[in-house]
Formats: sequence, C-alpha cells, structure tokens
Amino acid sequence: MRIAVNCRFLLPHRMEGIGRFTWEVARRLAVAHPEHEFVWLFDRPFDSFFLKDAPPNLSARVVHPPARHPALWYVWFEWALPWALQRCQADVFLSPDGYCSLRSRVPTVMVAHDLAHLHFPEAIPPLVRRYYDYFVPRYLRRAERVVAVSAFTAQDIAQQYGIASGKITIACNGCAPVFCPLSEARQQAVREQYAQGAPYFFYIGAMHPRKNVERLVVAFDQFKAHSGSPLKLLLAGRLAWQTGALQQALEQAQHRQDIVLLGYVPDKDLPLLTGAAFAFVYVSLLEGFGVPVLEAMHCDVPLLCARAAALPEVAGEAALYVDPYSVESIAKGMTTMWEDAALRHKLVRAGRLHRQQFSWERATHVVWDAIAQAMYS
Repeated sequence: MRIAVNCRFLLPHRMEGIGRFTWEVARRLAVAHPEHEFVWLFDRPFDSFFLKDAPPNLSARVVHPPARHPALWYVWFEWALPWALQRCQADVFLSPDGYCSLRSRVPTVMVAHDLAHLHFPEAIPPLVRRYYDYFVPRYLRRAERVVAVSAFTAQDIAQQYGIASGKITIACNGCAPVFCPLSEARQQAVREQYAQGAPYFFYIGAMHPRKNVERLVVAFDQFKAHSGSPLKLLLAGRLAWQTGALQQALEQAQHRQDIVLLGYVPDKDLPLLTGAAFAFVYVSLLEGFGVPVLEAMHCDVPLLCARAAALPEVAGEAALYVDPYSVESIAKGMTTMWEDAALRHKLVRAGRLHRQQFSWERATHVVWDAIAQAMYS
C-alpha cells in the first residue's frame, strides 16, 4: 500500500501544534510499517532535516504552489494535490492539518484539531473564515475517516456538522522526552537567565484573542497588586493577528516590569522555560487539545487552566481550574497557586498519573487504524 501524507506544516524551526502532530505521527507510521510505502507531500522545498535517517520506504515530493493563502489552498488541494496523488499512485491520503481534497477520489483520512472558526469567527481574518465556513464541513463529509485529537473535538464535529460519530476516531497528542523535571540548580539558572532570578508563571502559545492572553495579563496585574508576590509572568509565542486588546492590557498594567514577552522560543529552550516555571498558566477560551499543558505535566509543573473545551480532558485532576472569562477568577487562581504549597504538590502528583494516558505512540496507532479502515471499508 502506498500512503501519501500532507506535510505542508513541516517547517524547520517553526513547527507549532499541527506541524508537531504531523512530524511525530508521520515518521512513526513509516518506521512501524516498513511493508508499506509513504510519500510525504510538501508545498515548497523542504528542509533535509525531515528526511534525515528516513527509512527506505519513505520518500518526499514537492507539489506546487506554496499554499499559504485561501486562494492557493484551493489551487493546491483541488487541483495540484489530485494530480500529485494520481501521479504517485497513492492508495490512501493522510491529511493531518484539517484539510483534504474534494476532487480527489483517493480514500482519505483527515485529522481535525478544532473548530475554532465556528466558535470565534471574529478572531479569524474574513477571507480565511469564509474559506473555512464553506470547505470544512465538506472536507469532513468527504473524508472516509476523521481522526479527532480529543473527545471534545470529536463531539464538537458531530454536533456542529452532523458527522456520524462512528466515522470519527479519537487520538491525542504526545510529549517529547526532552520535557522532564529539572533539578533545583537548573531551575534557578533558567530563572536567572529569563526572570532576573525570580519565580514565574509561564505561558506558551500564539498571541491572538482565542488564547485569552489579555485577560491573563490583567489578572496577573491584579494578583501582583494584592499579593505582593515576587512572581513574574513570562509570555512566549508569536504575536498573531488582532492583538490590540493585548497591547492595551500591557500598556495599562501597573506591574508591566514583571511581564516578560519572550517572542517565539526555539524548541531547545522551551523545555527549560517550562520546567523552571513556578506554575504553568493556560486560560485559552478554546483548545482542541492543548499540548503545552501536557508538556508542563511531564515537567512536574502545577497547572492553572481554563475550565473550557478540551483542557479538563487533557489536564484531568492536575490543574487548578478557573473561569477564563473572569479576570477575577484567574487572579484568584494565581493567588491560590502562590499561597498553597500543598495544592501545588497535589497537582504535580496527579499530573504524573494523568499524563500516562497520552503518547505519540497511541496517536500513531489510532491514525493507522483509521488508514486501514479507509482503505478496506
């Protein structure tokens, strides 16, 4: 069997959630199934890193044009991709990024990460939103099998678009082994480097409205005013679109000197920043999974999370939950986390148990079962 894989999001030094899922699952599939051929399809010249030490059953091709705009998404998925799948004689197409081709007749497995465009349409550029509104339900109906990264996302797909639950299987995300507890000496060294030696709350993710970073900043300012704590707030991630509310919150923060914008953090630094955190804070309004939460659990870092979407599913009993729409609730959660050492230890212990449910091996197994079902159903 020849399996073509959409690898558009494999971008060197810029892999975020979907790219990470693609990388971890696609390479494991090729290694675990040497009896089958895998063809990785890129939309631009790719970094040789991705094929380093590749097994002999794995090859890669570039399919033009580069697809980073709704018009080019249409050209790539509806014209270039069907031609490429036919040319490479693909038996199955795996698309890990929530898109597929309506024109291709190749059996398709599509991975769905979330339906954020439905729940927060105002946070998405208008042209992109129109594309999603039109194509996403058609993609979900077209695919022979849909893999959702969480039970929340699976239920959302079924409810929003009427997709039969029997067509959807539930996978997960995993965590790289570099995320692990740090010694106290290593933690202090990281604090010296990034936080002037002070303990800190840590957030990693894109800075756009759905991530709720502006309320996090306001809540932190309130927490500082009432607690007198030396804690800082470190924010890591790229500034996305519609960041006006965040910029305003930063400008008005009385404790702005204790809020550090790190920008995009290289992969090699992220485990250190996570592992040295006093607590990890994630008050996003909607997450299809929430990989940073799992990474923090693997670092034995307590969690302060929004009770929203898939986050309770991923964090389990390892988090102190807050209302993400309430600045007061978030600030109160920060205060509780700061004052209650017994709670922090309890959350870490719970995380050690709960994190065992999620792995890239489990995700790969679910995707492979979906590929087999798509091929032989």
